[in-house]
Amino acid sequence: MKTFEKIKLWGNHHSPKWLVIFRVALGLLLIWKGIEFIFNLDVLATFLRESGITDKISASASITVIADLIIALHLMGGICIAIGLRTRLFCLFNLPVLVGAVFFLNLKDNLLKPYAELWLAIPVLLLLIVFLIEGNGQVAVEHETDPVDEP
Repeated sequence: MKTFEKIKLWGNHHSPKWLVIFRVALGLLLIWKGIEFIFNLDVLATFLRESGITDKISASASITVIADLIIALHLMGGICIAIGLRTRLFCLFNLPVLVGAVFFLNLKDNLLKPYAELWLAIPVLLLLIVFLIEGNGQVAVEHETDPVDEP
């Protein structure tokens, strides 16, 4: 059995119902941040430009693409995580964004700038890792059952 299948099987059998509250809260938080980024797109672009993420690439085009990608991942991922649809996949897609937010952007000397919310980024990163392992849980649109459990 592959490692991913073992993790998936373990997550499906060890998922308490109370964990659904955290999954839905994580999804809603990602949606909220995506909407906040939409309304402050110029601030997000300036922040990405100042962070030095796009120094090696064409600056204006890559900043726009990265900002749009961050917004799309937050919105689509937040909706799917909140309702329990492809939770592991969207947690995996959002991991690079949050790793970048925690380790490359927030740990510099700009902790007090807009969107440098380390206090929020770290728990979100931890929850993404938890639900990458845990999966949808018991209350989800896409509740995964084991073939052994089915009648």
